[in-house]
Amino acid sequence: MTDSSRILIVDDESGMCRFLSIMLGREGYSVTVVSSGTEALEAFRNDVFHAVITDIKMPGMSGIELLRAIRALDPVVPVIVMTAFASLDTAIEAVNQGAFHYFIKQARNEEIKLVVRRALETTRLRRENRVLLDEVRQSAPTRRIVGESESLRGVFATIRKVAPTDSTVLLCGESGTGKELFAREIHAASRRREGPFVSINCGALPEGLLESELFGHVKGSFTGAVRDKEGLFSVASDGTFLLDEVGETSPAIQVKLLRVLQEREIVPVGGHKPVKVNARLIAATNADLEKAVEAGTFRADLFYRLHVIPVVLPPLRERADDIPLLAVHFLKRHCRISDRSGMEISEAALEVLAAYDWPGNVRELENIIERSVILEESDTVTPESLPEKIRQGPSRSGDPAVGECTGTLESIERAYLVKVLRETGWKKKRASSILGINSSTLYRKIQRYGLEQTGPTAD
Repeated sequence: MTDSSRILIVDDESGMCRFLSIMLGREGYSVTVVSSGTEALEAFRNDVFHAVITDIKMPGMSGIELLRAIRALDPVVPVIVMTAFASLDTAIEAVNQGAFHYFIKQARNEEIKLVVRRALETTRLRRENRVLLDEVRQSAPTRRIVGESESLRGVFATIRKVAPTDSTVLLCGESGTGKELFAREIHAASRRREGPFVSINCGALPEGLLESELFGHVKGSFTGAVRDKEGLFSVASDGTFLLDEVGETSPAIQVKLLRVLQEREIVPVGGHKPVKVNARLIAATNADLEKAVEAGTFRADLFYRLHVIPVVLPPLRERADDIPLLAVHFLKRHCRISDRSGMEISEAALEVLAAYDWPGNVRELENIIERSVILEESDTVTPESLPEKIRQGPSRSGDPAVGECTGTLESIERAYLVKVLRETGWKKKRASSILGINSSTLYRKIQRYGLEQTGPTAD
């Protein structure tokens, strides 16, 4: 989310409101504070908010009641609940009823900021999904992936062959190449197109929560499990289930995934009775799973079950002819989102974009176009509208740090992380923006690759 993100804080304790308002204001968010659920509902009806933070226990309308009322008005906006230690069970109940997350009032500042960033990222992704759905409904043909390059035509040829089957597909490609879009393309062309498309990022959740999300749980299986919960494998029944970043799963989760592929059944957390599932599985990764198998971090039997039909998605630098098409496509999209009309992109700007190496792939290109739409005051995107790193950055002749890689996705990603972190002085917020990932994912990748800061402290 950008600094224009709007947050509504609801608490009858003025000190807590003041603390959150100052802390989140320093993060660049626009904060509105109210002291009761009634005031919160009135503010929510009259203004736009991207996230709501509410206390659980308040005079009059409780946080649980406010949660239900807000979800009735807007089921998309994330609601975060605050709790004291004594009301922790109530907070967990709120999460089970649809709250995005909770934090204890004594939580560290960084924990609170992380929860808020995740909530705002969820709002952004859901808004983008609605825009994409609108585009799909209004466009013909229905294909959502932009590009006509030779390498992309090869991918589409494979998709046309595999889509009508129920075979497992493994999408391999660098971060930002659009693996979820290709998975949706397979689903849309399949016999399961009328069923649900469900996806989960396996690297974004801790093991315990991921297990519960994948397989569901039974009431009483752990603290806070106040009712049975259906797992996403069951939710995806008769449809398609995308496991993104499957290489990030733990050995325990890998064992359960293997059972799903072999037996087509799951066992909910705390349960004993197998539940049959009927979902077509697509897995995606930006890691080299064969290397992970050799290193012993990924099960060989699961790898071969997933590797039935591998589809390698080309990085943007290998489909340079598509860059102008994509740039114009993203320009139109973000002009519509920003309510700007008549913007164009100059031929000179397109030439600059076409000469850049795009280590962050399609996601990085879209971020640059979105930035240009927001910051450019005229009706034309020119080379001067683009960041200096695009105008003077690594060309297709190859950046030395990346060029030294031997070609594995993992080595390329590690080299690019090092390069961006050094260029930004290890300013992780700026680096994650350039990389097109959220801060928590960047921190995880830094730990995964054992990267050490080589410059002054930046965050």
